[in-house]
Amino acid sequence: MALLDSIGSPRDLRDLSAEQLDELAAEIRDVMIRTVATNSGHLGPNLGVVELTLAIHRVFDSPRDRVVFDTGHQSYVHKLVTGRHADFGTLRKEGGVSGYPSQAESEHDIVENSHASTSLSYADGLAKAYAIRGEDRHVVAVIGDGALTGGMAWEALNNIAIARNSRLVIVVNDNERSYTPTIGGLATALTSLRTNPRYEQVLDLVKKRLNQVPGVGHAAYDALHAVKKGMKDALAPQGLFEDLGLKYVGPVDGHDRAAMEQALTNAKRFNGPVIVHAITRKGQGYDPALRHEADQFHAPGPFDVQTGAEKPKGRIWTDHFSEAVVDLGERRDDVVAITAAMMHPVGLDVFAQRFPERTFDVGIAEQHAVTSAAGLAMGGLHPVFAVYATFLNRAFDQVLMDVALHRCGVTFVLDRSGVTGDDGASHNGMWDMSILQVVPGLRLAAPRDVTRLRELLDEAVEVDDAPTVVRFPKGPPPEDVPAIDRVGGADVLVREGERDVLVVAVGSMCTTAVDVASRLTAQGIGVTVVDPRWVKPVDPAIVDLAREHRLVVSVEDNGRVGGCGAALLQTLNDAGVRTPVRLHGIPQEFLDHAKRDVILARIGLDAQTIARTIVEDVTALDRGLTLVEAEHPA
Repeated sequence: MALLDSIGSPRDLRDLSAEQLDELAAEIRDVMIRTVATNSGHLGPNLGVVELTLAIHRVFDSPRDRVVFDTGHQSYVHKLVTGRHADFGTLRKEGGVSGYPSQAESEHDIVENSHASTSLSYADGLAKAYAIRGEDRHVVAVIGDGALTGGMAWEALNNIAIARNSRLVIVVNDNERSYTPTIGGLATALTSLRTNPRYEQVLDLVKKRLNQVPGVGHAAYDALHAVKKGMKDALAPQGLFEDLGLKYVGPVDGHDRAAMEQALTNAKRFNGPVIVHAITRKGQGYDPALRHEADQFHAPGPFDVQTGAEKPKGRIWTDHFSEAVVDLGERRDDVVAITAAMMHPVGLDVFAQRFPERTFDVGIAEQHAVTSAAGLAMGGLHPVFAVYATFLNRAFDQVLMDVALHRCGVTFVLDRSGVTGDDGASHNGMWDMSILQVVPGLRLAAPRDVTRLRELLDEAVEVDDAPTVVRFPKGPPPEDVPAIDRVGGADVLVREGERDVLVVAVGSMCTTAVDVASRLTAQGIGVTVVDPRWVKPVDPAIVDLAREHRLVVSVEDNGRVGGCGAALLQTLNDAGVRTPVRLHGIPQEFLDHAKRDVILARIGLDAQTIARTIVEDVTALDRGLTLVEAEHPA
């Protein structure tokens, strides 16, 4: 039996010998490599935190002591030692283990934080709550993999520094620095001394006594303190954290489990917030990951375990955007690109290689990215900020007050919009079109195919007095869907039979809408399908079309509440259009992880379900009923 099979909870780790723990670490890496090779997921970050996670669970008592991971994709090892090994093969599959912490899975998970830079704020609140309630519990926040580049983390540190009674241990997983960790007897001794509660008591006593000496007391204490601080700063890069008033331990080799346990034990006994600085390597223990120059197998697709070679995959929307934005940069020297620590995932790496001086990676700092973009626009440039749709949520105030209020020409390109699937609730880009509807002057485009992506991106950057948005989904794009006509700014994709049903299809749902049209015409129902291209503001031509049809149906991969359909309905109401309207979109709920097409079918955004609903509505209208009467017969 594999050693990992015997680990049902973190407490089972405490009885293992050093040799067994080394064996367990190797097993964990093997399980993660083989699982991600098939299922895809975040491999590099998890390979880098094996010993670190084992040390945390041997020193602290989860779930009484709470462990918060930031970003949450570093939690695979945690999952494996908290009772989820048997199901780990279902990672990121429908009904299986989530790729992030999940309260529904385990009592050891408290925060489902796949949005970065949040752990310290959660941990600050938890630690304060336990202190107020008089509970003898610790909180451990594991922050790294870029999360410390987010401003929210530093806001939290500023407050944690003055929370003297918080039993909070912050583990900084530093996997991007190359300097050698300080090791050896002197460093270990100093670490033990600094985290000994008596150390602070002695310092306070020395300070008090020296300051009582007339004339020279203050100077003597300052000199003594300077010598102490100089020695520590020479041994460890701790100045930044200690300047905030936080106790600092490290740096520690994060792959030396024994050293990590000693550092965490010392931190645990200090009655106040402590930072433990661990140096790790993404991809540790798997040579193909270590050799992967781009991101050490941060989030690979399926790959061959022996060679690390990723299996061939088709081109996705991001690849086409990558080409389009480079072409744009060639034609316009005022176009600059911004990313928030996602250079490769959003496809700006090629632009960065071609135009390094016009590319800015701001780290996990979406708020700063948006306001910096406003500044770039004020300075005469046209910034293109490429970001996952779900992450723009974090910078709504900046979009509203810093860009739109100042009428700045900034283009936001939202990758992974709509249902994304495998990464779960936090990554579905189902909020953006609802949130952005309230922004005055903002224009929002949703291309249905690659040709429209290029067209709409070109149109977006021509707007220099308002924010523009171009959004597209995850995965491969469909074949181009040609227009048969143009009405106003909208493309007519289908026009068959009588003017019974007008289907207003948004972006990626156009292909589905064309399928719906074929099903309706097969049953003798006349249908017109239009793609607005620009979905905000509502095109007056669509209002005119709505007057001419018996039923209007909107289809979007965004939340139904406040989305494009809701905006269309309000516009028709304001225009006095009496045509009944049906809204098809994503229900306002957090969706469990599964493949995109599975989720779309589950929530009724597949062609068969939409067509059936339309047929039922048309039948009701033929009988002289209103749609309300059809749904709720007397």
